[in-house]
Amino acid sequence: MTLLLSLQDIVVSRGERRVLDGASLELRAGERLALVGPNGAGKTTLLRTLIGLEAAAAGEIVAFGRPCRSEKDFRAMRARAGYLFQDADDQLFCPTVIDDVAFGPLNLGLSPDIARARAAAVLDQLELGALASRVTHRLSGGEKRLVALAGVLAMEPDVLLLDEPTNALDETHYRRLVEILSGLPQAMIIVSHDRWFLHRLSSRVAALKDGRLLPAVFHGHPHTHDHLHLHIEGAGDHHRH
Repeated sequence: MTLLLSLQDIVVSRGERRVLDGASLELRAGERLALVGPNGAGKTTLLRTLIGLEAAAAGEIVAFGRPCRSEKDFRAMRARAGYLFQDADDQLFCPTVIDDVAFGPLNLGLSPDIARARAAAVLDQLELGALASRVTHRLSGGEKRLVALAGVLAMEPDVLLLDEPTNALDETHYRRLVEILSGLPQAMIIVSHDRWFLHRLSSRVAALKDGRLLPAVFHGHPHTHDHLHLHIEGAGDHHRH
């Protein structure tokens, strides 16, 4: 499978602490990589560094066959790698939903008419067409989350980077998000604490531990009800609930 994204030996520090300390990963076409770890492990930092929103002190990032070293390199990468922020309010800033969803395509150089047509098509695809003229900041948390995803998808990216995508979702929007993501062809890196969601969507799991990524796997063990345990290779035989 084609290698899309690669991080090698990435180091990012916060003061004296290395949040990422030699973190490496590869994402290939068709893969859905679940990225897990406790709060503060550096999962969001890794996504932000990958997309060029934080600078690495050391290591190499290669996107779609090209090293990313300058802001120009990362801008080209962001045109092909769509990043869903952890907080939808950080992503939505236009007056109406259709304006927000069209913003990315406009940034890619599409004409206003074509950008709005693409935005409308994506909203319809996600069954959000009725929200097109709504004022963005008056949407519910779940609506904002799906509109933010629509804005990412309107750019027609090759890769999706999803940071806690189930945040603020009620049951209806949660089911809709799972349905949408399950049907998309893009490769994905998904950060989430929702083990069922990751188990449902991911093809591979990596755990961020002590600033590095280790391969991991979900195991379901039958109980009176089912728990998903995470086994991290090379980290002892401890079960995480």
